[in-house]
Amino acid sequence: MQVQDSYGQVRTAQSMASGRSAPLRVDAQRNLEHVLRAAREVFGELGYGAPMEDVARRARVGVGTVYRRFPSKDVLVRRIAEEETARLTEQARTALGQEDEPWSALSRFLRTSVASGAGRLLPPQVLRVGVDDVVLPAGAPDDAARVPQQRASVPAGLNGVAGYGEQAEQRVGAPRAVPAAEQDDAGAAELLEVVGRLVDRAREAGELRTDVTVSDVLLVIATAAPALPDAAQQAAASARLLDILLEGLRSR
Repeated sequence: MQVQDSYGQVRTAQSMASGRSAPLRVDAQRNLEHVLRAAREVFGELGYGAPMEDVARRARVGVGTVYRRFPSKDVLVRRIAEEETARLTEQARTALGQEDEPWSALSRFLRTSVASGAGRLLPPQVLRVGVDDVVLPAGAPDDAARVPQQRASVPAGLNGVAGYGEQAEQRVGAPRAVPAAEQDDAGAAELLEVVGRLVDRAREAGELRTDVTVSDVLLVIATAAPALPDAAQQAAASARLLDILLEGLRSR
C-alpha cells in the first residue's frame, strides 16, 4: 500500500516503518521535478493564490498528475515554502560564515537572496511588520492581517490557500508525529534566528539603523525582486532597487 504524507512524499508500509520515503520511478521523478519547478515559477509570478491548473500547464502535465503527487494545494504550497525557507536559511549561514565585516555579511545575504528570487516564496509567518519578531502558527487568528500587502506576485497572494486563512482541504496521508504547521514554524524560526544574528552584528557595529528588525530585512528580500518579462531587465531592476533599499537600512 502507498500513501502520501503532508508534503507529497510517497510512502509504503515498509518505508513508513523505517521512516524513509519510497523511491520514485524515473518518469515519476521527472514529473515531480517538472511540477516543483513550475510551482516555484507560477507562485513566484502570481502568488500562492494561483490555481493548480496553472502549475500543471507550466509543467506540461495533466492536472491529475499534480494532484497524484500533491493531494491538495496546501500540500504543494507547504513543500515550496519549506524549501525556499531552507534555501534562505542556508544563504544566511553562508554569509555569516564567509564575511568578517557585519555590513558585508548582511548585504551579501540580501543580494544573494534577491538574486535567487526566494523572497517571492516566503511563507507569511516570517513577513510580519509592526509586531515582535515571533513566529505564530500559520492558522493563528489575524495572521493574514499581519502579512504586508505588496503585489500579487509575492506571498501576499496566500489568501484562499488552505492552512493560510481558509479551512484545510481533505488530505490523504500517513499520521505524522509532528504536525506540518509546527514543522513550518520550526523552519521559519530557524530562518529568523540566523537572519537575526546578521542583523544584530550589523547593528552592534553601528552600521545598521537601530529601528531595523529581522522582519524588515526579510521584507526587503520579498519586495526587491520585481516580476518583469525580460530576465536581464529584471536583474538590473532588482539590483538598482536593492541598492536604494540598502542605503535606507544603513545608519547615518
